[in-house]
Amino acid sequence: MSSHFTFLLLGLGVGAVIAALGIGVVVTHRASGIINFAHAAVGMFLAFSYYELRATGDLVLPIVGLPDRFHLVDRPTVVTALVIIVVYAMALGAALYWLIFRHLDTAPPLAGLVASLGLLLYLISVAGLRFDQQGAAAFIIDGPLPDRLVTIAGVVAPLDRYLLAGGVVLTTAVLWWVYRTTMFGLRTRAVSENRTAATMIGISPHPIGIVNWSLAAVLAALAMIMAAPIIRLDPGTSSLLIVPALAAALPGRFRSLPVTAATGLAIGMAQSEILNLQADWAWLPDIGLQQGLPFALVLVTLFVRGDPLPGRSSLTGVRLPRPTVHRHARLIAVAVAVASVIGLLTLDSQWRTGIIVSSIAATFALSVVVLTGLVGQISLATFAVAGVAAFSMVRVSDDLSLPFPLPPLLGAAVAVVVSVVSGLAALRTRGMTLAIATLAAAVAVEELLFRWGWLTGGLTGATVTPPKAFGVDLRISAAGDLFPRWQFGILVVIVLLFCLLGVINLRLSGTGRRWLAVRANDRAAEAAGINVALTKLGAFAIAGLIAGLAGTMLAYRRELVTSSSFGVLDSIVAVAITYLAGAAAPLAALLAGVLGAGGLLTVTLERLSPGSSDVQLAINGVMLIVAAIKFPSGILGVRRPRRLRGASKRTLR
Repeated sequence: MSSHFTFLLLGLGVGAVIAALGIGVVVTHRASGIINFAHAAVGMFLAFSYYELRATGDLVLPIVGLPDRFHLVDRPTVVTALVIIVVYAMALGAALYWLIFRHLDTAPPLAGLVASLGLLLYLISVAGLRFDQQGAAAFIIDGPLPDRLVTIAGVVAPLDRYLLAGGVVLTTAVLWWVYRTTMFGLRTRAVSENRTAATMIGISPHPIGIVNWSLAAVLAALAMIMAAPIIRLDPGTSSLLIVPALAAALPGRFRSLPVTAATGLAIGMAQSEILNLQADWAWLPDIGLQQGLPFALVLVTLFVRGDPLPGRSSLTGVRLPRPTVHRHARLIAVAVAVASVIGLLTLDSQWRTGIIVSSIAATFALSVVVLTGLVGQISLATFAVAGVAAFSMVRVSDDLSLPFPLPPLLGAAVAVVVSVVSGLAALRTRGMTLAIATLAAAVAVEELLFRWGWLTGGLTGATVTPPKAFGVDLRISAAGDLFPRWQFGILVVIVLLFCLLGVINLRLSGTGRRWLAVRANDRAAEAAGINVALTKLGAFAIAGLIAGLAGTMLAYRRELVTSSSFGVLDSIVAVAITYLAGAAAPLAALLAGVLGAGGLLTVTLERLSPGSSDVQLAINGVMLIVAAIKFPSGILGVRRPRRLRGASKRTLR
């Protein structure tokens, strides 16, 4: 029994980080109505900045294109460094609100989501550029809290766990008192509950937003800094702590600080106990079971509080980019495919690689177009579904020795099933809640399913059987400049063309009209006789099929797939670049493919200036933020020629 209690206490550290991040999410949501998916990334960057300041005396700046750092003080003390970073965090939080999120106060929730995803990608990219990742391990051994072992009630545990948990409890109590009793708290609650009414009685939302966003940034920074000896300080891994933080905030509806803090602490303690049970019970699989806990909590919350149809107040809740389709969309799709084939046959190795990568990325983007652009279901699990298809294809190829193209088709069929199952959550919720649910599901799939040795090959990964049809070798590998082989490139282009023409035809059919009706208003579509549940699940099936085919092509391209081949951040990038291109237009998937990392834009940047592609992810993040604020319909939706407007209207009938 003492062993279980010990592991519960050991989980206080991680639980405190989750709780603190969850509180920060609630604070920013109260101030601006936005769920900040980049909140943990803000804390990650500030924690790296703190340890860099302690080591070198340099303060790192997050703006690409400016000097990356300036020398502030020679080897500051712990207290001096903490004071500097707290002030830095306040300035950063205020800047984020003023430059980005104040412009989205009255924008649809999707715009806030997209802006926060852009900020997330930008901060991850900047952290990778600014900090030496080989030195990250050295950062986490010198935390500001004492970590000596102490004995309390017969249980031995590091002191920093208790201090972290106590700090979170105290912070929660103070903030609860501030928001309940002080004039600032009352003004924040007024802005949160009814921004228009608060403005009419003379309460300006912007000072409230600046203070709350500054406070949230400080909370994120201190949580990451104090917990650095416990967690792995890494740009990607640390940023994804937003998943359990969102799960902690969800039961309290992003309003209750005590519920968020208690849930966050409970998540961390339960995750620690799961690790203990895995060590004691040999029958439990040796996979990341603890990472599935936030997803389970989200599911329980949705089951208890989910609402299958929106109320009257939410009929205009999530506005999406204008759905458009070019009157020559099919001809353009075929022309792009022909041009790609010509490029594969005539261009050098680097350009052929760019065409292949862009084609696969465009296929992934099509899956996002179907779900988010045409049906309004915000899913962040595209690559999780694609990974299921890829690993299923490998297992079918190895165990059944089926000829091509049966393995990728069967893998895509499995992806359809998984996508439909994940779509069941869309019957209980929508919008940001669905985005949180699918993000948690993606983490759970990556940690649970993709680390299952039988399916994925464990740490060594799984080797993909090269495709071969009618005696033609379609593999990608070749020696020297023959890599990548044009035969594989043509296969990828054919898959993209098949999916693109299919989506265009569906968009112009009765199915597409039902999708748009559900996207516009669930309740009105139901009243018009449309089976909303069947329409949504059908869209998830189509999106799963496309994502599954893209996943199998990606597996053929890489030739060796591992548990990290289909990460959560990949899904976020897919949604981001698709929205940037124009999520509601099928042809926008082609532009999204060009913008994808390693694609044609990357090749172009490298040809113009070697090394410039290193900042491509940061540039995409900035462009995504700008698009969310200024161009909510994406690049292709910025301006439509007058002669095409009539055609677009006709397609909506």
